[in-house]
Amino acid sequence: MSELTITLVTACILGLMFIWLSARVIGTRVKNDVLIGDSGDQALLFSIRVQGNFTEYVPIFLIVLALIEAAGANQTALIVLAALFVAARLSHVLGMGEDANLKFRQAGIIGSFTAIGAVSLYGLFLALT
Repeated sequence: MSELTITLVTACILGLMFIWLSARVIGTRVKNDVLIGDSGDQALLFSIRVQGNFTEYVPIFLIVLALIEAAGANQTALIVLAALFVAARLSHVLGMGEDANLKFRQAGIIGSFTAIGAVSLYGLFLALT
């Protein structure tokens, strides 16, 4: 088994989520015949921003997760933090859109910040002790 099994599984799940988010953007583009930008279409704008937001937050989490896993972090803690991050990103997706529940979006960003902050602080702890 890989030394970075938790990061590998998390990255694969997030990779599949990225394909799903990208397919939503493509589907909305095809449906509304929009090749570039959003042409003022709210649904397309939301799809683009959900995908964009995903690509902004996921890399830093995966990088720090991989580094602390390689540094010997507690596996149970890593699984919990990875699960929190994946759930938070899914919650954020569910909270975006014209008819979406803002509570899901808020939970998604709070969960994302919590997971990124926790892996970052954990990394600092591991590096400095």
